[in-house]
Order: sequence, then C-alpha cells, then structure tokens
Amino acid sequence: MATTSDFRNGLVLEHNNDLYQIVQFLHVKPGKGPAFVRTKLKSLTSGKVIENTFNAGVKVNVARVERRPHQFLYRDDMGYHFMHNETFEQISVPESMLDNTDLIKEGMNVEIVVHADTENILTVDMPPFVVLEVTYAEPGVKGDTATNTLKPVTVETGATIMVPLFINEGDKIKVDTRDNSYSERVKG
Repeated sequence: MATTSDFRNGLVLEHNNDLYQIVQFLHVKPGKGPAFVRTKLKSLTSGKVIENTFNAGVKVNVARVERRPHQFLYRDDMGYHFMHNETFEQISVPESMLDNTDLIKEGMNVEIVVHADTENILTVDMPPFVVLEVTYAEPGVKGDTATNTLKPVTVETGATIMVPLFINEGDKIKVDTRDNSYSERVKG
C-alpha cells in the first residue's frame, strides 16, 4: 500500500481492475477545500491514457513490477524474440505489445517490464533515442533553405523519418523513439 505522497512518474498502480502507469502527476492545494493529486495514467494492457484525480493521502495498491534488460534478436511469425542479458533466456513477444516496431534493429537493448507476481509481460520499453543509418535520401534542392524545410528519408530499419535538407544517404541520425522524430546527426 502507498499513498498519494509516494506518486512518481513510472509508478505502476492497481486501479479499476487494471494496471496503470503514472505518466504525469500534479499535487494541487487549492485555497479552499482539501488537497488532491491530478494524474495521467496509461493502461499497461490497452495502452489508453486516462486522467484521474485522487484525494490527497488516499491509499492505493502499488503493483510490483520488474524491469529486465533484454536484447532484440530477430522477428518471425511468432513475434519478436528477445534474450535476457544476464540469464540468456529467450522470450517471444507479440507485435501488439511493441510501439515503434519500425525503429527496432537486431542487437538493440530494451527493457521488458514484467508483473513480478504473475510473470506476465506488460510492456517493452525501447531506449528514448536510437542511432540509425540513412539508406535512402533524395538530395536537397539548392536554395531551398529559407525556412526549416524537412524531407523524408528511409533508415536501415525501413522507417521513414522527416529530417532537415542537409541529411544525406549514409549519414547516421539520432531518432526519438517516443514520436519517431529526428533529433540530431551523429558524427563518426
């Protein structure tokens, strides 16, 4: 059991017969009336984000989850296959449990979130940024740099990313996995 004072981003709660992860929270102490905590919760089973308000000090059930380091091996008809970095145990995860599957490449390290009591896989968390090589890019048109113009490029995993005009084929770019956006060009 925990109270609203224990809230932090990433905490997993049992709420309305489901498991929710706190995405955002805010303690509010109005001038009149009791304090409360406004939260955004993401369902670990459906992926839906809901808003909920808890009265300050109310007790909530915290779910025991473990974050286990895994490495992506390959993909086939059974799903995506990962290997635990310490025990070398291999598991298969269906595609529906992964976000941004077009950014995952062989050898990438991820964290698999597992419910400690039932050993059910809840989510697969990719690193916030990945470095990918551009395999196809149309050349930028000279003189088309008056504004922040973007062009589509294809990276080694097959994903299409919008990048600035100066990015060429063979460049390595850092991509934000949360929204599939270009972050920066990687030197070397």
